[in-house]
Amino acid sequence: EPDWRDEFLALITDPNVAYILLLLGIYGLVFEFSNPGFGIPGIAGVTALILALYAFQLLPVNYAGFALILLAVALLVAEAFVPSFGVLGIGGVIAFVVGSILLFDTDVPGFGISPVLIGSAALVTGGLMLILLTMAVKAWRRPVMSGGEGMIGLEGRVIEWRGETGRVHVRGEDWSACGTGGLRKNDSVTVTGREGLVLEVRPNQS
Repeated sequence: EPDWRDEFLALITDPNVAYILLLLGIYGLVFEFSNPGFGIPGIAGVTALILALYAFQLLPVNYAGFALILLAVALLVAEAFVPSFGVLGIGGVIAFVVGSILLFDTDVPGFGISPVLIGSAALVTGGLMLILLTMAVKAWRRPVMSGGEGMIGLEGRVIEWRGETGRVHVRGEDWSACGTGGLRKNDSVTVTGREGLVLEVRPNQS
């Protein structure tokens, strides 16, 4: 009679279960790397990935399909950092679906993956791609908060002014500035540009 160990090994070497363990491992590691410090997703991901790799050595794995799944994960991760606006993500989903279909040698009876499982995993992967794409678009639209561009549009007040140059107080700092004549102390101004350590300002409408 098989003991609990035999039953456990029989369970994880089921192609569908091994496939799920692979996905849990990959997504756990991706989540851990994108949100370092949680710990639990990383530990669970590594455990699931080790179990999946153990099952794979006993199953007729097609390594071309396995490589396509790894490529899909790489493309999805790259989508979060490269402004491709969906190109890498769509390629990742396609590689994921094709890799899932090719993952096991279907010529061997009983070693195919359920099409429903592949479709569900593809939907989850597509949802992840949409989340990454949304985050990338928000980051692209977010105004620059550092460097010279980050100063443009900020308001400040004149500390002193002579002719077309003077000093202004902007965001808690005193800056040399240039602009139109006629400004006086305590006048409200808006930054319109920056050249090195000199701000270009214009007076605000009263």
